[in-house]
Amino acid sequence: MKVLLVLLVFSCCFFCGLQHRASKGEELFQSDQQETFLIKECLNNKYTHNTCKKVFCHPWQRCVGGSCICKLPYQCPKNVTLVCSTNGRTFQNYCQLKAYECQHPQEKFLSKAKCTLSEKFEVSLDDADSQSEGLIQVKLVNHTEKLFICNNEWSMNEANVVCRHLGYKKGAKHHNKKFEVPESALTSSKCLHTTCRGLETSLAECTLIERRNINNNKDFASVVCHNEDRECLTNEFQCVNEKCIPLHETCNGINDCGDLSDELCCKECNNSFHCNSDLCIPNKYLCNREVDCLAGEDESRARCGGEQKPKPEFTGRSHSKASIQEEKEDISTSSMDGEQHVIVPNSNMDEERKTLKTLLPQLKCGVTNHPVTRRKRIIGGNTAKKGEFPWQVAIREGSGTVNCGGIYIGGCWILTAAHCVRKSRVNQYRIWTGILDTILYNQEIDTFRLNQVIIHENYNASNYQNDIALLEMKSNDKGKPCSLAYSIPACVPWSEYLFRYGHQCKVSGWGLAEGYTKQFVLRWGNVNLFPNCSDIYKERFFNEMECAGTFDGSIDSCKGDSGGPLVCMDSNNRAYVWGIVSWGENCGVQGYPGVYTKVAKYFDWISRHVGRSIISLYNV
Repeated sequence: MKVLLVLLVFSCCFFCGLQHRASKGEELFQSDQQETFLIKECLNNKYTHNTCKKVFCHPWQRCVGGSCICKLPYQCPKNVTLVCSTNGRTFQNYCQLKAYECQHPQEKFLSKAKCTLSEKFEVSLDDADSQSEGLIQVKLVNHTEKLFICNNEWSMNEANVVCRHLGYKKGAKHHNKKFEVPESALTSSKCLHTTCRGLETSLAECTLIERRNINNNKDFASVVCHNEDRECLTNEFQCVNEKCIPLHETCNGINDCGDLSDELCCKECNNSFHCNSDLCIPNKYLCNREVDCLAGEDESRARCGGEQKPKPEFTGRSHSKASIQEEKEDISTSSMDGEQHVIVPNSNMDEERKTLKTLLPQLKCGVTNHPVTRRKRIIGGNTAKKGEFPWQVAIREGSGTVNCGGIYIGGCWILTAAHCVRKSRVNQYRIWTGILDTILYNQEIDTFRLNQVIIHENYNASNYQNDIALLEMKSNDKGKPCSLAYSIPACVPWSEYLFRYGHQCKVSGWGLAEGYTKQFVLRWGNVNLFPNCSDIYKERFFNEMECAGTFDGSIDSCKGDSGGPLVCMDSNNRAYVWGIVSWGENCGVQGYPGVYTKVAKYFDWISRHVGRSIISLYNV
């Protein structure tokens, strides 16, 4: 049983070991599928755009059991940007319409503002011989002429939306087939520049811009919609929706599949940005003030410098509040080439979606005014400073000393290891918060009794499987919620893909130090997440466990640290309780890293007991 910290010298050889292990796995996979960046083990899980272990849910969805499911319309934010549906029904906002569309697919977005009888948005294909392919024509709301779509920056993102709009659920088959340009197009002086994220169900949701046709009236976007299923060839990738795409079009930041399954399991990305969770996103999503990578590395202060990129011209990226007003007023705007273009009124619902996300409730967790110093080398360990680990608590039984640690996760709730507590002793436990020294009392220490002890129903004391428990504290002010003046909850991770092996995390506690000497002051050390440790601990290591340490074993948890936190920081220094100190082979032994309960595996179990609102960061 592990319970402390042995803190010595960090060894860079750890990374050498990781690189060796990773390269062997890559060779095995490349022998199966040459010339791809895909991770085979990940693909077996059949992840899609509705898998919240990999991506964020839309504002009209919430994450339950690892999947994005539709909210009810009344659960949406209550802002007052009225929108109209294709059936002429007015909704209070875009989120409510999309939530309603989840249950009634025919009810799609038409335009902003209250519905009027004259409004109509039409999309058609200019090919008399086929209903599933051709050049695309669009008749905008309150317009009489049809406009062809410009071919500039046209991709499968937009093609999938057009086909989905036309009723082809799996989207497009091709987006670049050449068609003969009809005479009617040769007289058109305008075309419609279109930018979509690729998950919209109506073309009206995309960013639409009228621009002068500058390519001799012959360069228009076309599409071939997916209208038949077949077996994929050896040089093709089978999407989760069973659509086939060329292997070379996977992991490029473009949603070629239409369900995003070609971008969610990538060990590398081609001409796009690679998130730590193995997701590929377009480079234009970087530093646009919207987090797309689970750990926020696309919007990190280090990458973006705390400043947003300048507003791009007509690419469908983020627009400022001023530009939104321009859309409403139908203002003509100059582009980089000096031409006058017009942003189509009531388009760009991507901006509306981003605004809705800012209205969703967000927890204040994992953030402290005293960030923990990042150091690559530790000698003799570090003594925690005041406010550095505000989620760390001590568990004391009776009149004895501190025997375990715990993690404050919000409300009246503490997370700890199951082997630290017994239900029958609930009245004997005391929780100390805001504590650094277990001997010297200070005015910031709060002491709480417990209401209940909840041990995981499948906890196995013989092998520490499911070694997790929840403690509910009694409020010291009857009838009111628990008040912890000097504590801040750690965030509870909802996805096991937030952090990956090699990531540096922090373990803290009052356990034994070098020489197995007793410590009374909170200490911490940097450790690194190891890949699967089943090759070390054999049948004793389960999927719900995580191992962390250093290659030379110089930093480790030990006796007295059980139940305490292994916290990992995301790209914006927000702390997640990634693991709970559980067990290991001795302390600080090379080749035997500490084993932790992997908290992300228990998000639904935790939320079932404490309430989703207490731990649900973002829209999960």
